[in-house]
Amino acid sequence: MASALTPSASRPNLSPSSSSSSSSYHAALSTLPLSHTTTAFTRTKHRFPNPRIKLFTSSSKPRLFYVSASASSSPLQALIFDCDGVILESEDLHRRAYNDAFAHFNVRCPSSTEPLNWSSEFYDEFQNLVGGGKPKMRWYFKEHGWPSSTVFETPPNDDENREKLIDILQDWKTERYKEIIKSGTVKPRPGVLRLMDETKKSGKKLAVCSAATKSSVIFCLENLIGIERFQGLDCFLAGDDVKEKKPDPSIYITASKKLGVSPQDCLVIEDSVIGLQAATKAGMACVITYTSSTANQDFKEAVAVYPDLSDIGLKDLELLLQNVVAAK
Repeated sequence: MASALTPSASRPNLSPSSSSSSSSYHAALSTLPLSHTTTAFTRTKHRFPNPRIKLFTSSSKPRLFYVSASASSSPLQALIFDCDGVILESEDLHRRAYNDAFAHFNVRCPSSTEPLNWSSEFYDEFQNLVGGGKPKMRWYFKEHGWPSSTVFETPPNDDENREKLIDILQDWKTERYKEIIKSGTVKPRPGVLRLMDETKKSGKKLAVCSAATKSSVIFCLENLIGIERFQGLDCFLAGDDVKEKKPDPSIYITASKKLGVSPQDCLVIEDSVIGLQAATKAGMACVITYTSSTANQDFKEAVAVYPDLSDIGLKDLELLLQNVVAAK
């Protein structure tokens, strides 16, 4: 996995041409309005004379992407948010809830006499490899051995009892996660509520698609974005609504159909490579707002990469998708 975030190669590269001087090139850049630029983020940051324009470099030469505002309309018809990691920084909250469930049911894998406890270092990688709560536990127990617990004194050895164990752990973990959210200590990530309101005000479709358990996502959204915004969504899908979880594209394909909008007219906001893969496989452009646990992932297929949405408006996303469509 790449250690730097690299912008999509499909976007135009604005660089000094052989017919213009370096000084005129930088002078032109300093006049570009912020709303006409999309910022690509990698590990090293530089700034142009205009402090509103940020340039980030990859391992090669600096690149800045320019989105033309000359066309009269944008193809953007629907904006789709992931939930965990996009609407809120939730992964460590999920980790805490899993560990509380493992302790509550004394879940012990064959190689340990202590209750299972997923470390931050482990979970940062694990949550980006396997999407969804039940698939996470199913995968882990297959790899490390099915555990003993207060549910089953000896490790379950048939599919029915294994699934029963998974269901019990997931249900308890979900309730614990709700308690954490309800505590009032968790807030939406910067820019999310404003961007949602801009989208609804513009008349475009707004959706949330999460791989997490439906009851958990509903509770999370009602508490973080508010009941009115949640009820105003044009589409809401959770992991329970599709057979295959991300990176499978099913959830985004289903959303496209429910919204009545073609995939190429949708823009997805994700935080991880799993979500990015799901969106691109569904034929949708995807913007990344990374978190501390996903910052080192390879986002080369994303159309833009941001640390958060605090400086991003709907107009920026409209111009971005317009530019992507024009480049095809």
